[in-house]
Amino acid sequence: MLGTVLYGPGDIRCEAVAEPEIVEATDAIIKLSASCICGSDLWPYRGLQPVDAPMHMGHEYCGVVVEVGRAVRTVKPGQFVVGSFCISDNTCPHCRFGFQSSCEQREFMSRAQAPVLRVPLADGTLVATSAMPSDDLIPSLLAASDVLGTGWYAADAARVQPGSTAVVVGDGAVGLMGVLAARHMGAERVIAMSRHKTRQDLALEFGATHIVSERGDEGVARVKELTDGVGADSVLECVGTQESMTQAMNCARPGGSIGFVGVPHGVQIDGQGLFFAQKSLLGGPAPVRRFLPDLIDLVLNRTINPGRVFDLALPLTDVAEGYRAMDERRAIKTLLHV
Repeated sequence: MLGTVLYGPGDIRCEAVAEPEIVEATDAIIKLSASCICGSDLWPYRGLQPVDAPMHMGHEYCGVVVEVGRAVRTVKPGQFVVGSFCISDNTCPHCRFGFQSSCEQREFMSRAQAPVLRVPLADGTLVATSAMPSDDLIPSLLAASDVLGTGWYAADAARVQPGSTAVVVGDGAVGLMGVLAARHMGAERVIAMSRHKTRQDLALEFGATHIVSERGDEGVARVKELTDGVGADSVLECVGTQESMTQAMNCARPGGSIGFVGVPHGVQIDGQGLFFAQKSLLGGPAPVRRFLPDLIDLVLNRTINPGRVFDLALPLTDVAEGYRAMDERRAIKTLLHV
């Protein structure tokens, strides 16, 4: 079969790869209904994360189970499933505490930019839908696998409450999902920080009440102006750079919370500054498995439509163009027909 392999910065290829097979009794094999490119895939693509050997790409997935190992009990062939990008047993102490992304058996999914995928720890990682979803819901269910779940975690970690003010730093796919999540959780004001018209429009569609196009100190000043000098109750940091983290922390009010889900690259935090600022930080890899059942229900009930974040769809064979389009900001998120 064909799969996506990254050989080095800018060198992404769709080429013949081995079809996956059951390895452990806890595995499942699924035929993917669609795959996609994640913003985090751009870090190694841009050379900002080392590529020491060819990397099989892709960690967002949904599809139909075709085979399971002899120990799998909760999913069966013929079921439609969505899984987290973090593989987990969903039974260890960390999983039971709601942090499946710190599972004692944690692995990070790969090889999902392909037609067929092996999912380890299937019972703990996959969630089956009650019926086969219609084709138009596939993009939204795919989003639940990572980008929606990550944006949701950013809002959850930032303690978004009904009637609160939330700021979202970052207008990529995760940031836009953060806007959707904050609004769904009841934030009265959702301030999206974005400089790009198409992304601003989508943020407004997802529930943003204000757009701030300024960055850095100017962006912080604008947020303070909108909040009568107080700052935001909750801030969602969805980028992972020093600039975005500093901006997020400075936008939060004393006693406010920052949920940071952008994979940090070169980020340093001033401990003494944080001490006197009296702001809380929680983030890391999103425990998507915690949210998956509820997110799937919201999608199937058509309460939310996160699939709108896919603004480019390509066949798997054109995956290199999908990476280029996202790298050049010609696309927010690329869906791959596999």
